[in-house]
Amino acid sequence: MTLLSLDKVDFSYGRATKVLHEVSFNVEAGASLGIVGESGSGKTTLLRLLLGLNKTSAGTIAFEDQSLDPANRSFMQAYRRQAQAVFQDPYSSLDPRQSIFSIIAEPLRSLRIPGDHRALVAAALQAVDLSPDSLTRYPHQFSGGQRQRIAIARAIVARPKLLLADEAVSALDLSTRVRIVELFQRLAQDMTLVFVSHDLGVVAALCRDIVVFERGRVVEAGRTHDILTNPQHPYTRALLQSVPRMPQGLVQ
Repeated sequence: MTLLSLDKVDFSYGRATKVLHEVSFNVEAGASLGIVGESGSGKTTLLRLLLGLNKTSAGTIAFEDQSLDPANRSFMQAYRRQAQAVFQDPYSSLDPRQSIFSIIAEPLRSLRIPGDHRALVAAALQAVDLSPDSLTRYPHQFSGGQRQRIAIARAIVARPKLLLADEAVSALDLSTRVRIVELFQRLAQDMTLVFVSHDLGVVAALCRDIVVFERGRVVEAGRTHDILTNPQHPYTRALLQSVPRMPQGLVQ
């Protein structure tokens, strides 16, 4: 079943040069998809479109066969319950004035999700391997890796179908990065993952499928193993030669 589909998506900021050019691909329910490319290739712009923060200049994005339209407020509220995001810098994405409980519970409040919020927050905290006593503490009391776990807990607390991650491990040191990748691997067993990264090594460890971006265009797409072992496009080959690799034991 196709969860997310993009059909000839273009995007420009005002009258400026196009950032995205006829981007088309599908994300199947339960899949783990890596979107890779160098800085400036259009990856973060695409993620903003997938979050409904911008509207396509042309083409369509559909979630469960319904067009994603930022102007449709009722649909977007329902969509945001099903699609949550984790960003690059865990410290700037967490309000330093709020307790960890308040931070993780924020989507439950804003999306008006019924049920026992304390139990849902506790379950999310357990899923990211943080202890219950974390709930009364504040972001500055945690390491970078722990803060990213808190950000991930906030993203999964509403039990979304789709988890979007934007360079979610690039700000971490290598050993912490490996542990967070392992956490994403576990989470990807229960939800669909779209992981945006400039690092093909991380994507090799995490994602079954891959889309390679160059200057806002898809230059290669398919199974990660097939593309990384036999890249067809010169840009993909250059990317493979230039980025650091994750430890071999993690590569799928």
